[in-house]
Amino acid sequence: MSKPRLQALYQEKIRAQLQKELAIKNIMEVPRVIKVVLNIGVKDAVSNSKALTDAVEALTVIAGQKPVRCEARKSIAGFKLREGMPIGTMVTLRGARMYEFLDALISLALPKVRDFQGVSRTCDRQGNYNLGIKEWTIFPEIVDFDISKKIYGMNISIHTSAKRDAQAVALLEKFGMPFKAA
Repeated sequence: MSKPRLQALYQEKIRAQLQKELAIKNIMEVPRVIKVVLNIGVKDAVSNSKALTDAVEALTVIAGQKPVRCEARKSIAGFKLREGMPIGTMVTLRGARMYEFLDALISLALPKVRDFQGVSRTCDRQGNYNLGIKEWTIFPEIVDFDISKKIYGMNISIHTSAKRDAQAVALLEKFGMPFKAA
């Protein structure tokens, strides 16, 4: 089986370019993507258990692997939420699936967003990048829009081995992430 396009590009070109640009002596210190975490919070799951099932189905199609259900850690009376109730779903991608997802996100899904101006350059001060998407229908894997009656937002968290935010942004720029003009 061949490597995903983005993984081969990283290993053959991007890693050497980053090492030179960031003045890193050891090739093993060059920033790389460790994992990608996709998360959907389903507030309707409190009153409708079918809503969470729809979100699990959609995330399975997008990620290519089965997500886990997330449960509430504590009770909140104002939201009619009890500890242990299922409230969301998440999946962690690593290896080939991670690179395939990143490639689809950068080259197919993000350009499909209406009035797209680019994504923010800010990271979380630890070299990780978070991206919120308002609806999951932008992914090419979602062919059947009837998966769910309601469309939920999604959080995409890209974890890198970068020690500084500037290194993480440089890595994602090399991958082709469409950042806003500075």
